[in-house]
Order: sequence, then C-alpha cells, then structure tokens
Amino acid sequence: MTITEPATGTATHPLEHTTAAEVERVRDALAAAGLLGETVRVAFLVPEEPAKDAVLAHRDGDDVDRRFRAVLLDLATGRSVDTVVSATRGEVDSRREIDPPREGQPPIIDAEFEVIEDILNADQRWLDAIAARGRNPEDVRAVPLSAGVYDYPDEVGRRVVRAFGFHQDHSADHPWAHPIDGLVAYVDLTSRTVDRVIDNGHVPVPASSGNFDDPEVQGPPLDSLKPIEITQPEGRSFTVDGNRVRWGKWDLRYGFNEREGLTLHQIAFDGRPIVYRASVAEMVVPYADPASVRFWQNYFDCGEYMFARYADSLELGCDCLGDIHYTDAVIADDFGNPKTIRNAICMHEEDYGVLWKHSDLFTESREVRRQRRLVISFFTPIGNYDYGFYWYLYLDGTIQLEVKATGIVFTSGTPGEYATEVAPGLGAPFHQHLFSARLDMTVDGMRNAVNEVEAQRVPMGEGNPYGNAFAKKVTRLSTEQEAKRRNDGSVVRTWHIVSTERTNALGQPVGYALIPENKAILLADENSSIRARATFATNNLWVTRYDPAERYPAGDFVNQNPGGAGLPAWTAADRDIDGEDIVVWHTFGTTHFPRPEDWPVMPVDYTGFTLKPVGFFDRNPALDVPATRSAHCSARGANGAGAGVSGPAREG
Repeated sequence: MTITEPATGTATHPLEHTTAAEVERVRDALAAAGLLGETVRVAFLVPEEPAKDAVLAHRDGDDVDRRFRAVLLDLATGRSVDTVVSATRGEVDSRREIDPPREGQPPIIDAEFEVIEDILNADQRWLDAIAARGRNPEDVRAVPLSAGVYDYPDEVGRRVVRAFGFHQDHSADHPWAHPIDGLVAYVDLTSRTVDRVIDNGHVPVPASSGNFDDPEVQGPPLDSLKPIEITQPEGRSFTVDGNRVRWGKWDLRYGFNEREGLTLHQIAFDGRPIVYRASVAEMVVPYADPASVRFWQNYFDCGEYMFARYADSLELGCDCLGDIHYTDAVIADDFGNPKTIRNAICMHEEDYGVLWKHSDLFTESREVRRQRRLVISFFTPIGNYDYGFYWYLYLDGTIQLEVKATGIVFTSGTPGEYATEVAPGLGAPFHQHLFSARLDMTVDGMRNAVNEVEAQRVPMGEGNPYGNAFAKKVTRLSTEQEAKRRNDGSVVRTWHIVSTERTNALGQPVGYALIPENKAILLADENSSIRARATFATNNLWVTRYDPAERYPAGDFVNQNPGGAGLPAWTAADRDIDGEDIVVWHTFGTTHFPRPEDWPVMPVDYTGFTLKPVGFFDRNPALDVPATRSAHCSARGANGAGAGVSGPAREG
C-alpha cells in the first residue's frame, strides 16, 4: 500500500492536485481583499482549470498560475460573491455578487445544517406538533433538505431549506427507521427562523429497528465464508508520479474537487488522446410522492450539497482489496481553511476474467488471456445514501464508469401508492438517481463529431428474399439541437464519437462508442418544477461545442435555481458540432422502486456506461497481453497447442 499526499511545493503542471498551501494562499488573498469577515463562509472552493488549449500547450518547466474559484456566503445577510483567486500570485482576479432570484443560491453548507435543530426547537409551532405526537424534541433529529423552487413568491431570493423530523430512540439508534410523517418545516437560513410549519396530523411513527449494525438485528454471522486475499507478489503494474498515472498503454491524470469528486484528465492509450476530461458533473434524485409535505423532495447532490466534500477515508480490506495506492484529497472547510480527506481516492488493479480465448478445431491451437482493469474510485455518503464512483480502464482500450448506490433508503410513515412498505408501517418512496457525465472528448485530436448508430430492420423482398437481413444505420448529429437524443434499446442505439481528421488502416474514421444502459430518464411531468431545473435529465445525450465556462449541466448555482440553466441555455444557440472541439454529456441512472430487501441497509445497486473503441485500432489492441505465468495454465495446454478439439465451426 502506498499513499500520495498532495505536494507542498510549487505546482509544475496546471492540473496537479490541490494542496493545503494553495488553499491557505487563496484564503489569505480573500482576506487581504476584504472579502472575508466574521460571518462570511466559503460555500465552495474548486480549481479554476485553465482552458484546454493552454493545458495542452504546457511543457515541463513552464510557469503555472494556479487559480481557484471561491464562492463566499455571508450568513448574516445571505449575500454571496463569486470570485476567482490566483494562489500563485496571491491576488483576487475577479469578483461579482450573485443574483439569487435569477441565478440561484450557493450550496448549503455545514454551518447551516448544524443550526437547524436549534432553529426548529425555538419555534412553538414545531414544538407543539412534536408534543402532539407524544415525542420529546430532544429525541428528534432534524433532516434539512434543499427547497427547490415552487409557487412561494416570498421565498424568491432567500436561502430556504425544508426539514423533516425523525425520532431517535437512543444515541446509537438510526433515526431513518422512525420518520415523523405528516410534518415539515420551511426554514429561512439567513434569519434563522421558521417560515411555516405544515402539519397534516398525526401519522403513527414506525417502531421497527433500522439498526443494521446491531448484532441482534443482523442475526448469527454467516461463518461459512472463508477469507479472500488478493496478492501481487511482484508488486503493482501501474506507476503514479504526482497525479499522472501510467498503466500498460494507458496514460492519464486524475484530480478531485468537492463538487464533482474524482476527475480524470488527458486519458490516452498508446500515446493517442481519447478523453481530455471526464467527470460526473451533476446528479439529481427526484422523488415520486406528491404528498403535500414531500412533493418538493428533489436533490442535486453535486450542485446543492457539494457531496464530495464528505468523501470517506477508504480502508484496505474493507473498501479496497489488493495492492492499493491511496491519494489524499485537500478541500476547503466553511472558513476557507484546508481540510485533508485521508485516503479519499483508491487505485488498484483487479482481474476481470477472460480477455480473449479460442480453441481451434483445425490447428489445435488453444489460447487464452486474462483481462484486468485499473480501478480508480472514491465513495461518499450524503445524508441517507452512499455513492461509490468507479472508473475502469481495460487492457483492450475500453473505459467504463460504474456508480454504486447503497446506504439507507429515505423513509416515510405512509407506504402506499407511491412508496413501498419495507418494514411494518415504514414506507420508502419511489425515486430516481440520475447522473450527468461530462465527457470532453479528444478522439485522436480536437476535431470530433458524433454519429448515432443503430440497427435497422430490412423488409423481406428483393435483396432480402429470406428476411434475415438487418443493417446498420448511421446518422451524423451536426448541431447541438440535433444531438439531444434518448436511448432506444430496441435498436441497440449507441453514439460514436469519431475523428473527422483521422482514419484507421481500413479507411474508417477512428472512434469510440458511448454505450448506454437503456434505462429511464427523468419521469416527472413536463410542466413540473424539477423538469425545468433538471432539464439535463430529460435526454440521455447532449453534445455541446467546447467552452471552458460550461462545466455544470444544471448551471453553476443549482440551489433554488428557477430553471433553464446549463445545457438547455447553452444548446439554445444550436452551435455546429460536426468536426469541432466537442463535449459529450450522458445522462444515466436508475429508477428505484424500493424492496423489503433494501431495508435496513441497501445492497449495492449499479448503474453506469461504457466507452468502447470502434475503429480506433486496426485490430485487437490486446494481442500483446502475455499469457498467464501459471503452472495450472501451462499444464492444461492453455497457451499453445494441446489435445485435439472436436465440434462445430461456430462462434456463439
């Protein structure tokens, strides 16, 4: 096991990991400019990456100006300022005040979450509602959640959250098992007062335990399982130099910020560029219960909560197995001071079964190679859920993202039409987890285009007398409006990102296929508030002309944003994307009808997508993978001529 700690010296590359010294210099510059004060907090701080052409032009020894975007929030007034600060020069390069009614609010921060129970317990309406249910306010945990934007004119321009209560039987009790339903409070974070309390009357509080970590709840341990140990006697096959990783023919950089979490940069295979930057730029979790106390439940975990600031410190043998390389991540706390998340990123290799194999009936050749993949991952809890983000690089040039959703389902006391009963009287409302991957593509260069590729049935008749034919339909998506597309599994629709300047040895355009999972997009009504705010989730594909300012698909300030920001605003220009520097945005995710088996803690649910080379290589790029050095393999003749094989000449 090794650990990469952020460097302490001067940055030598524009995309290096953020350091504690840089965060301190940003804070010092903000203070010197008079932008910090007793009630001012840092709502988020992320690297302000240089434009792509500047990064690609960088050479060893060139000066590096490390800049950061810092959004400041005055807790006393609610005013917020968007700044860009050079940590290298110690100067504030730009500042402007945010207009919340038009742009939205900065994310909700820890300092605001921490005072919610005090605010609620100072409001007599809340105390009366709790008392009417026979509960002690000291035993009620408040869960403040982003408010969204609805028909409340008095909320425009104000920082508002909505809060539920959950009863906690004792300090080790998981309160998610005991929702106090029929009750919600709307809270003004700036004035620290309760705007309104909606009380629909007493709903029985579910009593079943949700303490999945209690041995009495777990039951006797399954002791028939034997240990699994992953070893690499000769060490790992990858190297890490700062934030640059080399593994096999792969070469890339990786980063981390509190909004997107793990980011991959300048991904190349055998010296050829594929993706300039890859990240999950936003996610939304819309709930389906239309009840008057919870119709507003929709979370943008990246933009409203900066969810990666809560990333777990990963542990060997628990979160990651094998010969692990960990990386610490540095972010800023509410006061702008550096905070280090130990072991935030885990990197390791893992076996992935058969890479390729054939036993030939003519030559008696029998060859097999093992697939393996490089895994770069992090895990973050956010409220009741936990999300793991796993980027995989394979020996055959494939790139894959897998998101793992686990944790505890959000609960209600009203199972029924829109919620599954997961324990006696305990409901788990239906919901979706929808993610937006931002893929800044550079397939063999900067000039790329997108083809929609799908199967096409051919009618029986002339040229197809027996009706067995089917063809491949290829459609070039030439403008941003044309590229607003949805999955269609019935025709195995994929999208090929191709170079408009380079071809392979067969004269075909080199490319990578984006292969979706063919799951549902946003299911909310077309006229709903959440649809206006999460428009990115209404299509599986968007393609935009590269603009370094276009980073977040639902806009820069998602919290209480009225809608229309991000992708719908950018693509309204309908820019040409054929043979241009383009960014591909892919919406993917799951629709969750919770099961009793998801309680009291949910087994991992998976979602993701794949980028697979299509014509990028002239032949199988993994022919050079050596045979496994194993006595078992050689004894079976698996890597050369062996016993005669009989059977049909058929590939299944």
